[in-house]
Amino acid sequence: MVRISNGLLYFFLLFIPFLLTHYLVDLFINEGKLKNKPFLLKICDYIFILGVIFLVISPFLHLYYYIDAENVYHRGSWHLLCYVFPFLIVFLHEVVVIQHRNRLARRFAVALFCCIALPIVATVAQIFLFRYFPISLTTITMSLVVIVFYTFALNFINTQAQHAKERELIFYTEARKKEAEMFEETTEALANAIDAKDKYTSGHSIRVAIYSRQIAREAHLPQKTCDQVYFAALLHDVGKIGVPLEIINKVGKLTDDEYAEIKKHPVFGYQILSSIQQAPYLAEGARYHHERYDGKGYPDGIMGVDIPVIARIIAVADAYDAMTSVRSYREPLTKQKVKEELLRGIGTQFDPTFARIMIRLMDEEERISNAS
Repeated sequence: MVRISNGLLYFFLLFIPFLLTHYLVDLFINEGKLKNKPFLLKICDYIFILGVIFLVISPFLHLYYYIDAENVYHRGSWHLLCYVFPFLIVFLHEVVVIQHRNRLARRFAVALFCCIALPIVATVAQIFLFRYFPISLTTITMSLVVIVFYTFALNFINTQAQHAKERELIFYTEARKKEAEMFEETTEALANAIDAKDKYTSGHSIRVAIYSRQIAREAHLPQKTCDQVYFAALLHDVGKIGVPLEIINKVGKLTDDEYAEIKKHPVFGYQILSSIQQAPYLAEGARYHHERYDGKGYPDGIMGVDIPVIARIIAVADAYDAMTSVRSYREPLTKQKVKEELLRGIGTQFDPTFARIMIRLMDEEERISNAS
């Protein structure tokens, strides 16, 4: 048992610096941004191998220690040699840290320098004082350094991980913000392109989107739903791309056949937007915004709460903008007339909740206008 315990003692005296070598390799390559393993750390590996060889042959040649016939431990004539190998490795560690100190955080480099210096001091003291102090100062110091260094390294890793997480979160937030801005700019540009087909409806899609979002907010819907309502309203008329230009810009009343062509635009819009699988609400807004609450709308004739919420909101905002804008066949309706039409459509053409919200918004706008 004595032979095994002493062998392990000398082995770990070498193995601890060996582990530190490879920690430094990882540290300088990942944190110090070195491309290759520092040359001096390569030499440390060779010194470790040489130290292990000497450790293996030591019991046979009585270099480090020997056990007599009574199983008593004695130091060998070359006992100090066992400290030379770890001393050289740790000394080279110190040189590497000094050489590459500018590649590490200053506080970390200083702490690393001090931790590595302690075993060097202990080994020098061991060489000159081993006759007076039979205990192994180097072994004790190395063990203490490992504990302190492990605690410090663990704290450093946790701090770095937290900083990395914060940087990743900032990057993700900025990326999502830019993605949202790009999505909004793209949809607005497409909405403007759609409205450009009809000289009488310039800005219609954006106005409907703004009204729709106001209605959604007044209905206390989640912010995510309010945003979805806005973008769906921007593209609710995208299907008009498939309607002939002469029908869209016709002055006067449409024929039955022409009106039938106009009524196809919700289906066209649905077909165009259904390919955007990450935003299915866009296709819903395009397809169902002409459905009526009483089931007499088009293209599917669905009714009530079977109509998606987004489409029910857009239907009110779309009708409001249509009544308050210039059309090829009429002038804008008065505010009072618009309000009467909305009231008449409650429960038949429009969802009662959203129609009443639109009327309330009109009243608030009128009060503000009168006050100013």
